[in-house]
Amino acid sequence: MNDSPGARASSAILTIPNALSAARIALIPLFVWLIVHRGTELPGLLLFAGVVATDWIDGAIARRTGTVSELGAVLDPTADRLAMGAGLIALVVRDAFPLWAALLILVRDGLILLAGAALLLVRRVRLEVRFLGKVATFGLMTAVPLVAWGSFGFAFAPSALALGWIVFGVAIVESYAAALLYVGDLRRALAGRGRPG
Repeated sequence: MNDSPGARASSAILTIPNALSAARIALIPLFVWLIVHRGTELPGLLLFAGVVATDWIDGAIARRTGTVSELGAVLDPTADRLAMGAGLIALVVRDAFPLWAALLILVRDGLILLAGAALLLVRRVRLEVRFLGKVATFGLMTAVPLVAWGSFGFAFAPSALALGWIVFGVAIVESYAAALLYVGDLRRALAGRGRPG
């Protein structure tokens, strides 16, 4: 999905935003290992939170510096989804996040990625990221580390759990509402009208 519909994408590959996205992907095995390995949960969780919380940095730099690229438009959301998916799996393995809640996120993200990839192959266009989708993603990227923090029993665990589940409840509803909007966008794009990427 295109995170900057107003910017003209170039074919550049070696850009700072693309390097940041690649670095975020490269950090995934490290935070997964730290989370799964007993005794290193805290640095793993902090690194995971940092990677998912900085999802806006590469896109913001690309827009401000005029280095929006076709690769970056794919690499940035891919980094987001891979980081969140890997983190969720690691947390489920450690019983720090329930499987049912992780599946609610993973199934929705998987369907959106498949639909976006299909549209890119068929029509050579990307779906625009909707504001509601951005808000939902931010909420989930906040909620998951909070719930895991509380589940691991770190400082202020009860408060972290309570806040995490409240944010999760709101964000997951927003994410599925955004998914319904994306379905409409997908149908219009396949018909050759509506919100082009």
